[in-house]
Amino acid sequence: NDGCALRYIENQTPETCLEAVKNDGNALKYVKKQIPEICLEAVKNDGNALKYVKNQIPEICLEAVKNDGCALRYIENQTPETCLKAVKNNGYALQYVKKQTPEICLEAVKNHGNALKYVENQIPEICLEAVKNDGNALIYVKNQSPEICLEAVKNDGNILQYVEKQTPEICLEAVKNNGYALQYVENQTPEICLEAVKNNGYALQYV
Repeated sequence: NDGCALRYIENQTPETCLEAVKNDGNALKYVKKQIPEICLEAVKNDGNALKYVKNQIPEICLEAVKNDGCALRYIENQTPETCLKAVKNNGYALQYVKKQTPEICLEAVKNHGNALKYVENQIPEICLEAVKNDGNALIYVKNQSPEICLEAVKNDGNILQYVEKQTPEICLEAVKNNGYALQYVENQTPEICLEAVKNNGYALQYV
């Protein structure tokens, strides 16, 4: 029942070790003689068991990040393929990528829009994908464009409060998504107010 009970076994066998890491990947810490098969089972159970792997072969690294993208932090020699698998599993793993590429960053923000905060080179395509995934990612956009802001408020109307330059079109889309966004509209027009109360009658209080 407890893989880490392996620490108390003096004469370990491959079979015993295999069962231990299948039960708890972190039991790998107590395996005296590591073999690829045991290491593979350990990271399949818990990707973070990679920190105990002495010989990090590509197959083991890939399995680790498939299980937990953030296990990427323990990989000594990262490959583009491993990094891509990691951010597809967990966009926040981008913070551990040593060499970012547009493709890796794009996959990261597709998984978690807020992973944008770890993107070193913010190109419009990546920012757009981030706010499509999560409107709140707009707070991490260094150079806002009308197109990016529009997509952000379409995803979450209340994000209008973080839009640096409001336009009637952006405000309209914001209140269509969430009537309460009317409270953040700098220049209210009859059309914007109408759309806000259509979305939510209680938005009338902000007219």
